[in-house]
Amino acid sequence: MHITSPTKYALMIMMALLATLLLATGAHAHNIADGDAAFVAGNAGVAVFPFIYLGAKHMVTGYDHLLFLAGVVFFLSRPAQIIQYVTLFALGHSITLIVGVLADIHANAYLIDAVIALSVVYKALENMGALNGLGRWHPDTRLAVLVFGLFHGCGLATSLQELELHPDGLIINLISFNIGVEIGQIIGLSLIVAAFSLWRQHPSFERTAFISNAVLMSAGFMLLIYQLTAWQLAS
Repeated sequence: MHITSPTKYALMIMMALLATLLLATGAHAHNIADGDAAFVAGNAGVAVFPFIYLGAKHMVTGYDHLLFLAGVVFFLSRPAQIIQYVTLFALGHSITLIVGVLADIHANAYLIDAVIALSVVYKALENMGALNGLGRWHPDTRLAVLVFGLFHGCGLATSLQELELHPDGLIINLISFNIGVEIGQIIGLSLIVAAFSLWRQHPSFERTAFISNAVLMSAGFMLLIYQLTAWQLAS
């Protein structure tokens, strides 16, 4: 059977979303690799570039963050719109990441990740038009992105808190990590936006937008079930 180029774009994006489910079954969403964790736990003093690298790596491999961003920019084609929404998301997760670590505010990592999974479900449902019937009760899209950004930042904070960061150079290292997160977000988002831009040039985008968001929603539900199951097993 011949597969047209437009359909290939849709299938490639859908397969990328499904691939995240395989990652979800193998590791906690916010775990830091053992080698990186050992460095962070043993580091004393300012280490700007290593923490920038860790932040970027964490975001690029953070499939839950990338899935949410994919949902956010799915129907956004104008650069100004993309910048606006991504800035709101970045503002949200930057606030709770920095405040959460500095103020030593602890939250259950599994439950936070469950909310992050729900953010993916929410954005997919919104893209599918499932929330249109809510009328004036429909959440403001920009506000929702900001609020979910706060939860994504809590997830980043819980990841770092598990490593017992050394107080020497903490503020600078934390800011460096957050800068790295933004760099990783730009890298991941650039790839997503490029793929969607190519896809939108073909009629298949309109035909497969609904099913693609259904896949995105399924990925969110899978992540939600995984995190809630892990939370129960850890209790």
